[in-house]
Amino acid sequence: MKAMVFYGPGDLRYEEIPVPAPGPGEALVKIEAALTCGTDVKTLRRGHPVMIPRVPTVFGHELAGRVAAVGRGVKTVREGDRVVAANSAPCGQCPPCRGGRANLCEDLLFVNGAYGEYIALPARLVERNLVPLGPAIPAARAAFAEPLACALGGIERGRVEAGQTVAVFGAGPLGCLLAMAATARKARVLLVGRPGWRLTRVRSLGLGECLDAGETPDVVATLRDLTAGRGVDVAVDATGRPEVWEQAIDAVARGGTVVFFGGCAPGTTVRLDTRRAHYEELTLTGAFHHTPELVRRAVELLESEALMPDGLITHRMSLAEVPRALDLMARGEALKVLISSERGSAPLPTPPPRGLRGKSPRSN
Repeated sequence: MKAMVFYGPGDLRYEEIPVPAPGPGEALVKIEAALTCGTDVKTLRRGHPVMIPRVPTVFGHELAGRVAAVGRGVKTVREGDRVVAANSAPCGQCPPCRGGRANLCEDLLFVNGAYGEYIALPARLVERNLVPLGPAIPAARAAFAEPLACALGGIERGRVEAGQTVAVFGAGPLGCLLAMAATARKARVLLVGRPGWRLTRVRSLGLGECLDAGETPDVVATLRDLTAGRGVDVAVDATGRPEVWEQAIDAVARGGTVVFFGGCAPGTTVRLDTRRAHYEELTLTGAFHHTPELVRRAVELLESEALMPDGLITHRMSLAEVPRALDLMARGEALKVLISSERGSAPLPTPPPRGLRGKSPRSN
């Protein structure tokens, strides 16, 4: 089979490799749709000791497809089933798992391999994080389940409620999914992004009130102006930049919550006004990854069309074009790129829609 194999930072190779055979408890999935992710961009640049502990490995982690074969003992799926796979599986036994925080599992098993024609899913993932799909949902939409699950977790950590004002810093794909998830809870969303093509595209999708950070000398002051001087109820960083973490803290109202969703580089520190944190009872919380429950909730929202992220797909490319797809993302010239081993490269048309619902985009 053809696959894009990661050998280390900056070293991605398009290779012919054997189709894996599923062992006991495993499932072989023929990948119908894979999506690019900002994490892939960062990992290609500097590696990732947690998500990719060993190399070489087939790259990519957002996918949907169809079961091609199952190993001995698999009872949850069978050959021909349409499925979406998360990119990790918790152990279910450690204290965080038993306490309902499976995303913090002490033995979290990460799985990569979306940028290939097939992927063999380990037994633990088949048992805990392989979700069957109905016949109607397009594979390209189903592949959003993993990043949407992460976004749902971030909004849950922020305890977002109807009527609140939520500022999302970062208008990339995950910032957009966070905005969708907050809007679904009937919150007012202020989406802050850098000027350029991507923000223009996001504005056309009607995901919230877009604020161009390049048009204001003081983003925090602008956010306070938009909230009658109070500040926002919840601020979510989706950039992973320490200076933006600080802006998120400064923009939140008394009693507000700041969600650190975007991970910063190792060794990073931020400034904190301890007086505000104490006397204004600010809640500062991290948000990492997803749980099996969140993955299933994401699939339900996608299948019911309660959330329609189709408009975030800006390009369709082949497996061989993955490096170009990731380069487009790194330069802010793409949101999500749909990777398919069966369809060639073709830009997708401008999506329909303002708001959460709309028709699924089709290739030219």
